[in-house]
Amino acid sequence: MTPQERKSTLSIASIYAFRMLGLFMILPIFSLYLPSLKQATPTLIGLALGIYGLTQALLQIPFAMISDRIGRKPVIVFGLIVFIIGSVIAALSHSIYGIIIGRAIQGAGAIGSTLIALAADNTNEENRLKAMAIIGMTIGLSFMLAMILGSFLNRYLGLSGIFWLTALLASFGIIMLRYSVPTPKKQSIHRDSETVLGQFKQVLTNPELLRLNFGIFTSHAVLMALFVILPLILTQTTGISADGQWKIYLPTLLISVILMLPFIMVAEKNRLMKPFFIGAIFLFTLTQALFLLIKPNIFNVSLILCLFFTAFTFLEASLPSLVSKIAPAGNKGTAMGIYSSSQFLGIFAGGSIGGLLYNHFGSSSLFLFCTGLGIIWCVLALTMKKLRYLSSKIISISVATDPEAVHALETKLKQVKGVAEVMVCSDEQVAYLKIDKREFEG
Repeated sequence: MTPQERKSTLSIASIYAFRMLGLFMILPIFSLYLPSLKQATPTLIGLALGIYGLTQALLQIPFAMISDRIGRKPVIVFGLIVFIIGSVIAALSHSIYGIIIGRAIQGAGAIGSTLIALAADNTNEENRLKAMAIIGMTIGLSFMLAMILGSFLNRYLGLSGIFWLTALLASFGIIMLRYSVPTPKKQSIHRDSETVLGQFKQVLTNPELLRLNFGIFTSHAVLMALFVILPLILTQTTGISADGQWKIYLPTLLISVILMLPFIMVAEKNRLMKPFFIGAIFLFTLTQALFLLIKPNIFNVSLILCLFFTAFTFLEASLPSLVSKIAPAGNKGTAMGIYSSSQFLGIFAGGSIGGLLYNHFGSSSLFLFCTGLGIIWCVLALTMKKLRYLSSKIISISVATDPEAVHALETKLKQVKGVAEVMVCSDEQVAYLKIDKREFEG
């Protein structure tokens, strides 16, 4: 990557991280505010945790499409301002209803897909996949950091202060966008990173992609449902207050990443992703059953959390990779857009259903719900087709727009050893390839 591309990508990744930190920092502490928030119930606590996922899922694709017409930066600035307004409303609220409204407005600043499109505009074809990988890693790191910071900062800032910090971080994002991210000289639709309406049918009728969409829905539904009750469990079983629970999250998250990395590398290198993937889903589901079966104490809860986060981080790393492998050439952006919407819908469903179940039927019903979702996911994963280990590759081309020239180039590219699929896009002057790296000779 050129220095300019690297600076732009890191700045966009930082803006993404600022939003994610703000959305996730309340996870490890929010349910502990149940006694002090006016009109709060476990049902409403869960709704407040998950509501941003609903508005995010509904608006992220429309925002990205609007940005195709009026430009990326105006949409991103608007989204960050909406996010700041939601954060301020939540910070000023003393009742659960005010926080629910604030969280819903936070989610309405749905600029994730637009940020990805801006990153694509500011990178060349050969470096675009690297940019997406950097942003993906930043998202994962921001989640881990939020789990630790939320508990640690609660002592000094409290819930209201964390929302004010969230607004401040989003404000930094606007400044960074203005001074560190160049306005693209040319803006175009990139099918590897943007949603295209005309591809919806092909993606939504692909059973393998639908399995993965259900998977990301389930993983985040379980995560959000778990955090309706987890801070309470940690307080009751360990005696550690909300301010000190980072001492549990820090080692369990670090250990989970250390355990996960060798598995993901072995799975990819030896083309054993499917059995490892199914094994991770089984472990993910088992942890929810263990919460039901094992007496909660500090050792048992820490062990279960370590196993849960190991499985969760493995799945979070492998699911986007599987979408990339399975999505048809030139359809990756649309597949990822629908995948992301499924993730946010899972956040909403997990928070709202988890809070409802805990409120009316107790913690056992919540863990039964999570276990049931995991079992369904296991069954769907077992019926996955044998994976084709294909990677995406984008090459610049020079081709006329007439169909005959496009067809001739597609035919020529398909004859290259290792090329499995081709989509030539004369409007972008690029060709999207799906290749087997072990055989590709390009």
